[in-house]
Amino acid sequence: MNPILSTDSVSSAVEGSIFSGLVTVNEKLEMAPDLAERWDVSRDGKVWTFHLRKNVKWHDGAPFTADDVKFTFDSILNPKVNSVRRSDFIIDGLPIKFRIVGKYTLQAILPKPFAPFLVNAGIGIIPKHLLAGKDINTADFNRQPVGTGPFIFKEWRAGDHVTVERNPDYYLGKPLLSKIVYKEIPDANSRLVALEADEIDETDIPPKDYTRMKSVKGVNIYEYDVLLYTYLGFNLANPKFADRRVRQALAYATDKKQLVNLIYRGLASPAFAPSAPVSWAYSDAVPKFDYDPEKARQLLKEAGKEDLEFTILINQGNKEREKAAVILQQQYKKIGVKVNIRVLEWSALLKIVNAPKAPKEFEAVIMGWSLGLDPDAYSIWHSSQYPRGFNFINYNNPKVDKLLERGRETIGRSERKKIYAKLWQAIAADQPYIFLWYPKAVVGIRDRVGGLSKPGPAGMFLRLEKVFIKK
Repeated sequence: MNPILSTDSVSSAVEGSIFSGLVTVNEKLEMAPDLAERWDVSRDGKVWTFHLRKNVKWHDGAPFTADDVKFTFDSILNPKVNSVRRSDFIIDGLPIKFRIVGKYTLQAILPKPFAPFLVNAGIGIIPKHLLAGKDINTADFNRQPVGTGPFIFKEWRAGDHVTVERNPDYYLGKPLLSKIVYKEIPDANSRLVALEADEIDETDIPPKDYTRMKSVKGVNIYEYDVLLYTYLGFNLANPKFADRRVRQALAYATDKKQLVNLIYRGLASPAFAPSAPVSWAYSDAVPKFDYDPEKARQLLKEAGKEDLEFTILINQGNKEREKAAVILQQQYKKIGVKVNIRVLEWSALLKIVNAPKAPKEFEAVIMGWSLGLDPDAYSIWHSSQYPRGFNFINYNNPKVDKLLERGRETIGRSERKKIYAKLWQAIAADQPYIFLWYPKAVVGIRDRVGGLSKPGPAGMFLRLEKVFIKK
């Protein structure tokens, strides 16, 4: 568990209780103070000055200072550190520089104005006194993390749970909960059984169980839109998918309405672009490849791939993705394409797609992206982000690269919205992913849990220190 190394939402959720960033997000999806109590920006937008809180301690009692912040960002930028966040702090090939002005004051000097910077600066800060001179990639710290957040790491039993305990010295006030146990229960049905049996307090609710779970006594069900989409991604380094006509053919062969109706029962909508409708930068003015099996067959014939066969990877325990793989297998069979399905444990799947060296050993995968508040998608789509970044499919389009660069360098929201509309259009035309659906978040929470945030894209546990158990 290390916020500058993690690549999955599960680890990030646990890290959110242990680590703090300079800034955080509030219910209005605005950036708010956290370790930085305030900040100033120069007129030219290139110098950000962060004024840090002075009453913050690391969980081991050491004082938190600007040294820790500079160390964190310098570590992200260090090519020897396997951080997929590096591109968040590089502009036009030039790294953002960090300068200590005082014990509790730090400046970020940008090569040029950079719209996503403040959002990116919200990454968890790590302690210099524990990691300086160490190999961050393999440090014991990653299994025994020390942060400044509301909860202190206590125990990690691999495959079972992580326990964190109340931080009595938390700078925003002592948390109301004495501890939180994050249970690892890969199977969705087992999670529901645990919720009904009063063994856990919160979990996601699969669409097929939505109606039944609404009638379970003592459980409140919440549903809300989220910055998330699910996709079928192709390894573009594989000759099977190098020709975009093959990908477009599969898009035409994908009946998204059937997928959504069979799997989500009204709790999702078909996806067509690498953004989410709840984002201010969303645009649906993209090629949609509406279901057309005949067009799919024609494109496969033109590409010389009429005998196409490939394997889709999915993660064990995700019933929606398992169902999607089977439905896609059936849909593609109608156009003469044979699909094999391989189910892997989550960690094993991540090891394959996140392999730091090319070529990567997969053909296609069903996964999802949980998007940030800023629409910047450089780390996912820019050609420079393969193989070590989030562009694990080896997508490469010079036009897209330029739009990604313009999108993060332009400050005005209205102008950025125009840029991202063009970007989504260009990516959708290439179909490096087949965008499958935009799900709603559906969670079940025991009614004894109080102090929740208003349901929304940022989640319901924005202020963990305020969450409590009713008596």
